[in-house]
Amino acid sequence: MSETCNQDCSSCGLDCPSRQTEPESLLAPLNPRSSVKKVVAVMSGKGGVGKSLVTSLLACESARRGYRTGILDGDITGPSIPACFGLHGQVDSDGEILFPMRSKTGVDVMSINLLLGDERAPVLWRGPVIGGVIRQFWSDVLWDDIDFLFVDLPPGTADAQITLLQSLPIAGIVVVTSPQELVGMIVAKAVGMAKAMDVPLIGLVENMSWIECPDCGKRIALFGESRLQETALEYDTKILAQLPLDPAVAAAVDRGEIESVSGERVKTAMDVIARLLKEEKA
Repeated sequence: MSETCNQDCSSCGLDCPSRQTEPESLLAPLNPRSSVKKVVAVMSGKGGVGKSLVTSLLACESARRGYRTGILDGDITGPSIPACFGLHGQVDSDGEILFPMRSKTGVDVMSINLLLGDERAPVLWRGPVIGGVIRQFWSDVLWDDIDFLFVDLPPGTADAQITLLQSLPIAGIVVVTSPQELVGMIVAKAVGMAKAMDVPLIGLVENMSWIECPDCGKRIALFGESRLQETALEYDTKILAQLPLDPAVAAAVDRGEIESVSGERVKTAMDVIARLLKEEKA
């Protein structure tokens, strides 16, 4: 700092050390016993479009390919990931660290519902408390040699989402949408948030794109014709997958058997994710 410094950097052209200081990182520390290679966030601008379903399907497909896979359920007030996998009860701890619950196919899951005594009890917490729990799910949980950690973000673009995107080293975001015209505006908010937070957008997954007639097999655009192509072009991003509204999938989720659902429709999405993040196995 110059001896004549008046503390007003805006009027000074000197390149002194005080102006070269790197901003303090907001990333939460990963537990020394953990190892996570890539973190992929799954988000939506609004609720009810199937974000948790897409997160679960991607994790299942990742595990099928032999990747060590985990899911951090960041939707603290609406935690549905454990139910998708049929996981109930409470996770174990050694007094220093929490151990995620492992699904039938080896997906490690951490969710607030795996800490509560009653999984149906509402979580009546304010934003700062929720943010603290999200950071703890990263720092105080044993993520053991994880190749892909999928993070199910809560819907919207508020405090909890900001905390997650700032606290975790997100390698990329998958945005989940649906065909309704209104959703275009919601996608814009999600994409805008990703850009504002300087997190790469991997691509879009459209859920509930159509329903198949059980008699003739015709595809019916129940929620209107898709505008996904236009949206992808507008934001210069990829279409990762389009998923139908499938009663069989809904029934499997209700039974806690998401791992029994064929991953055919998310294979392309996982191809893109693995290739972009350069983790595809030889």
